[in-house]
Amino acid sequence: MKSIQAYRFALDLSPGQERAVLAHAGAGRVAHNWALAWVKAVMDQRAAERTYGVPDGELTPAVSWSLPALRRAWNAAKAQVAPWWAECSKEAFNTGLDALARGLQNWAESRSGKRAGRPVGFPRFKARRRTTPSVRFTTGAIRVEPDRKHVVLPRLGRLKLHESARKLARRVEAGTARIMSATVRRDGQRWHVAFTVEVDRAEQAPARPDAVVGVDVGIKHLAVLSTGALVDNPRHLTSAQTRLRALGRALARKTGPDRRTARRPSRRWERAAARLGRAHARVSNLRRDGLHKLTTQLAQAYGTVVVEDLNVTGMIANRRLARHIADAGFAEIRRHLAYKTRWNGGRLLVADRWYPSSKTCSGCGAVKTKLALSEREYQCEACGLVIDRDHNASRNLAALAAQYGTAGSGPVAARGADQKTRTRGQAAEKREPGTAPTGQTGTAPPQGRTTDRVLTQAR
Repeated sequence: MKSIQAYRFALDLSPGQERAVLAHAGAGRVAHNWALAWVKAVMDQRAAERTYGVPDGELTPAVSWSLPALRRAWNAAKAQVAPWWAECSKEAFNTGLDALARGLQNWAESRSGKRAGRPVGFPRFKARRRTTPSVRFTTGAIRVEPDRKHVVLPRLGRLKLHESARKLARRVEAGTARIMSATVRRDGQRWHVAFTVEVDRAEQAPARPDAVVGVDVGIKHLAVLSTGALVDNPRHLTSAQTRLRALGRALARKTGPDRRTARRPSRRWERAAARLGRAHARVSNLRRDGLHKLTTQLAQAYGTVVVEDLNVTGMIANRRLARHIADAGFAEIRRHLAYKTRWNGGRLLVADRWYPSSKTCSGCGAVKTKLALSEREYQCEACGLVIDRDHNASRNLAALAAQYGTAGSGPVAARGADQKTRTRGQAAEKREPGTAPTGQTGTAPPQGRTTDRVLTQAR
């Protein structure tokens, strides 16, 4: 099975190499800003001509936003715009033009309704202090040295790695991986190189292919499994909040940059900003490490993993819980499980956003109309079941796999879903006499025997 995978390694750059990388990142920023100004000038000119009553056939010719068209325009003007262009690799300029082409395409598709999700704004000019330095190489000499402690990139030469690249080198030497591109980027005052690799992965199977597990994510516990296991939420951001506040106050006392007066920051401000950036990077790295370990264990152990399609954007609108929800990384858990289950031969099922997993009794299938967030225990009025709220939700998620059958990954419990949860009596009226609940939104999940069978497989 071939898949696209990234290998990311930290770099130990010398001062000269860091200046060279920054020069390449700056070259990409210059090309991006020039092409954006060119496209915007043509668009503004055409809009002005329309206000004058000029017919569409006589307007200033429109320009193409594709990467090849932007590259041709840049090559024709680079001698006047950037006389120093020969000092940098052509890939540096291509990095900025490619980012602009993608941004314009996303904006156009979002404006016309072809792109789903939140609206995408028109691309903005990149500022040196606001933009993360990054450069991408797709052609030329891109390889890992035999000592596996150095990499070679076009025009940048031989760069030392902070860690061994043996995992990537072994695959390349065995012929099961092909390096497609390399991106050098600065994150949290440290440089990293990320290789985009086409990997030929061997067919794998989970440790328990027939096992099913429902995963209910939350704040009190990062994840509650249908097996009853609880995964604690480490709350890395909350733990580091005291130090982050102190570093932020120390930064505020220094003389920082001011765009209105063109004041440059002091050296002490730059050192304080670097300390704050490293603290935030540490929180990010700890969160990433914990999420990878959790999702890897789930994907390698269970054949079927069931999660919910959460409205994270709407949840973050709650100002009391926004920081804790963002610190947990709900979206990352689902993203990791999406590709790790595929790598390990399993499948990922995603319950519909309006599926009442928390309101439904996992024992008898009764559905509550309302369930306050403060009610941490689910008490069923029909069968008397008393169970932890999150554990009850995870059991309902696991029960969905029995209805979905043995098909592949994808959304489940989506048909007929709406924002209203029907009560137990209303659900019974929708069914024919003597039929069992279906488990979709507005109805109850499978009967207890089916749920018990799924949970037995998960154990």
